[in-house]
Amino acid sequence: MLKWGILSTAKIAVQDVIPAILRSENSVVEAVASRDLKRARSVAKRFNIPQAFGSYQDLLESDDIDAVYIPLITSEHAKWTIRAADAGKHVLCEKPIVLHASELVAIQEASERNNVVISEAVMIIYHPQWLKVRELIASGAIGRVKQVQGSFTYFNNDPENMRNIPEQGGGALLDIGIYPIAATRFATGLEPLKVQSNIRYDETFKTDIYSNNRLDFGDFELSMYVSTQMALRQSMVFHGETGWIELTAPFNAGKYGDDCVVVHDAKNKVIQIHRFPAVDQYVEQTQAFACHVQNMVQPEGVEILSLESSRNNQKAIDALFLSGKTLNWVEV
Repeated sequence: MLKWGILSTAKIAVQDVIPAILRSENSVVEAVASRDLKRARSVAKRFNIPQAFGSYQDLLESDDIDAVYIPLITSEHAKWTIRAADAGKHVLCEKPIVLHASELVAIQEASERNNVVISEAVMIIYHPQWLKVRELIASGAIGRVKQVQGSFTYFNNDPENMRNIPEQGGGALLDIGIYPIAATRFATGLEPLKVQSNIRYDETFKTDIYSNNRLDFGDFELSMYVSTQMALRQSMVFHGETGWIELTAPFNAGKYGDDCVVVHDAKNKVIQIHRFPAVDQYVEQTQAFACHVQNMVQPEGVEILSLESSRNNQKAIDALFLSGKTLNWVEV
């Protein structure tokens, strides 16, 4: 069993990741840390976690921990990922793992010099619905992909929330822009060549609250919009020459809606429906990461997200920000 330490009592850790680790077949939660020892002890008691620490560094120095999950504010991801690696721990870090693609150089070096696994927690790629979409596209179920459309929006105007604080890595593109991009790259196996973006910033927060984006993949174009101040919506559609594929809950599977992949033919007739009830993508992510660390056989088609893939995701986002300054196309 892989022994995990949780670096913070952040909401996503408490609501999603800790329960997922506890339900996994190959992992346990050994410790949780917070800058507030009382909070760490409270979470430890809630989940019957053996150890609680009042500092992140104390947890990293524990010999009882094999791997850490990092759900800190975005601006602290890179720093604590490197510190964890230097402490000899494998790392699963919340996305985005960095604010700029260039920061991944130091993370890659930390992984190599300490011989530890570091991966960004883009949980969607572990859900079997995305493995099915990749399989359908590769098999030619909809012919050549010609257009991909994606959206991810929610409404949050809390001034104290890190998503509305630029210094902490707030904003729509960093927080949720990665999802349509990573999903499209994963499903098609192709990379964006150039991008164009129209970005709107909040006058008070100074964060990007909306962007309409185009990513040219050569064979097709991804058209996507993301927002932190629009009604909740998420969608992904892959439109090919002979049909199209739609995911009903592409990113927050099981929470936003039923996990379902619907395939339409050229005349808009539904020809396939693939349902995935009771799948927890956080459990799938945990098990895949632990298998990789322990050199165990993965389920067919499952691989953990590499740092190279994280770099490619972030390079696209960096290019979108650059394009947003002029509205011109920018090479990735």
